[in-house]
Amino acid sequence: MTTTDMEISARASQVTPSLTLSIDAKAKAMKAEGIDVCGFGAGEPDFDTPEHIKQAAITALQNGFTKYTPSSGIPELRAAIAEKLANDNGLSYKPTQIVVSNGAKHACYNAILATCQPGDEVLIPAPYWVSYPDMVKLAGAEPVIIPTSERNGWKMRAEDFENAMTPRTKMLILNSPNNPSGSVYTRDELEAIVDIAAAEDIYILADEIYEKLVYDDAKHVSIASISKDGYNLTLTVNGFSKSYAMTGWRLGYLAAPEAVAKAVDSIQSHSTANPCSFAQRGGLAALKGDQQPIADMREEFDMRRNYMFDRISKIPNITAVKPQGAFYVLVNISQLGLTSQNFADRLLSKANVAVVPGAAFGDDRTVRLSYATSLDIIKKGLDRFQDFCRTL
Repeated sequence: MTTTDMEISARASQVTPSLTLSIDAKAKAMKAEGIDVCGFGAGEPDFDTPEHIKQAAITALQNGFTKYTPSSGIPELRAAIAEKLANDNGLSYKPTQIVVSNGAKHACYNAILATCQPGDEVLIPAPYWVSYPDMVKLAGAEPVIIPTSERNGWKMRAEDFENAMTPRTKMLILNSPNNPSGSVYTRDELEAIVDIAAAEDIYILADEIYEKLVYDDAKHVSIASISKDGYNLTLTVNGFSKSYAMTGWRLGYLAAPEAVAKAVDSIQSHSTANPCSFAQRGGLAALKGDQQPIADMREEFDMRRNYMFDRISKIPNITAVKPQGAFYVLVNISQLGLTSQNFADRLLSKANVAVVPGAAFGDDRTVRLSYATSLDIIKKGLDRFQDFCRTL
């Protein structure tokens, strides 16, 4: 048998390669050829991890903290996460309800695997983060996409949720602050959504990875804090990648009702076991140490956000909603008559600017620009972006 004759599983064959990674790979290849590419595709802060966090991991390494830990994380980190959730989010979790994983992505996947099975439907508002539908498919469940509109700030309304439900609906995935739109759900909006979920016993997977990056008068509200029903149905996912510029450390966590946390711990013990030992010590330092670097980073993102949005809002025939969180601007290009993939490909080849096509996020009318890059690159890239749009 040759490698070309080998069969892969139906599960693997239905997973689609990441469009975000393919655009990034193309941009990097152009840069390697010496081409000056302005990259707006980044889904990670361009800041270095704060020094005290790095030092904690270095010290852990030097002290030989390089062995297996409990699969759900070291007790000190789980306790620190419980304390963080109480202080920042008004949530009361015991350390036994918390599982530390290899990134928030891993925590999301674990949560879906632990609660969803073939025959179940999982509701996902679009535009959505690229991996949600494929995670659902890998668990054998069926992703059901709920389109949202620019008119409503790219947010799912309670009635959209209600209209999309069926007797098979097991879970709703809600990401606030949102990637790719930057939208942030208000307390009132979340209350209406929780009421519907509670009436039908539908889990809510709350991806809150961007919670520290909110702007203007927007407030991050944890879904599990809405009510007792909300708490009992919500699987809260968070992590260190975006808030603490720790993307490569692969450290995230899930906080959930005890039975779900136990199931997730069991799954993780057989798939990856514990997250990296010394990275956990870094995570502990992140939560316990100086928070000023995080505030400084947010302030810088806010300045870039205002600059990027102001520039984009002046370009004819495209529109955008000012993001309230994360570090992206979602641009509606539907008036230009191109698919998002076609637009992104042409922009990269003709103007040397990399953006992510909205097709990756379930909305072909849009492209995503990240402002997690320097202001100099933002200025130069937006000059090219503006000139390119005028040629269409």
